[in-house]
Amino acid sequence: MKAAWQKDEALLADLAGARATGRPRLWWLGQSGFLLYTPQATILFDPYLSDSLTRKYARTHKPHTRVTERVIAPECLRGIDLITSSHNHTDHLDAETLRPLLAANPQARLLIPRANRAFVLERLAPVTPALVEIDAGETVRVAGVELRGIPAAHNAVERDEAGHCRFLGYVAKMNGASIYHSGDTLWHEGLVGALAPLRPNVALVPINGNLPERRVAGNLDGREAATLAHQIGAAIAVPHHFDMFAFNTAAPDEFEGCCRELGQTYRTLRNGEGMDLL
Repeated sequence: MKAAWQKDEALLADLAGARATGRPRLWWLGQSGFLLYTPQATILFDPYLSDSLTRKYARTHKPHTRVTERVIAPECLRGIDLITSSHNHTDHLDAETLRPLLAANPQARLLIPRANRAFVLERLAPVTPALVEIDAGETVRVAGVELRGIPAAHNAVERDEAGHCRFLGYVAKMNGASIYHSGDTLWHEGLVGALAPLRPNVALVPINGNLPERRVAGNLDGREAATLAHQIGAAIAVPHHFDMFAFNTAAPDEFEGCCRELGQTYRTLRNGEGMDLL
């Protein structure tokens, strides 16, 4: 198993340093999880900080063998204003991550697709989180942060009976910066059109691809992820959804190579590593 680039006390010290200086900073927590600090708010995008899936799928045809160690226990993260879940898959809506996080951060709000409300409440019981619901094309404001729902295809743009999207990405705007977190998505007809007018500064994009033989829902591959960031005018692209589970990962080489071809600025983070945003 790979060691995290930075974890536990070192990660918390890095966060404390950003808070002390007021400099916006972003950390990759593994899989699709990111921690964002700005003076306006501290946000956790889609955190997965447990081994629940490894235990659940042990001795099955789809073992979730960890590639990289966990960077931090969820209960150690404090001062969180907003947590997102882009959809109901456990690596984006993990009870063993969210229950301790919500207990340690009673002020935090949990942003979810409106279509998933009943499922979220059932999975997180007995915790009753302060939910904020959103749908594709809608905008909400939480802790001074403006958030817009972006339709995601995993593997299709799936809707409930009322027409609400079950899979979303989010664009968060604060302090003059905007960040697109893709959730899990394939390329679909409405994706660039939904994002390009928003011109996010940072695009957090999956790169593990769509391989039906893995019998899991797919994502953009490295070339598609780089191309999406370029087409929406992102100042910098950051890859995710790799180096977590051995059966469902990809090297970032294709993504990085395509970014260089396109002239797209990028930064590939290691688990627990941070980067300044401004």
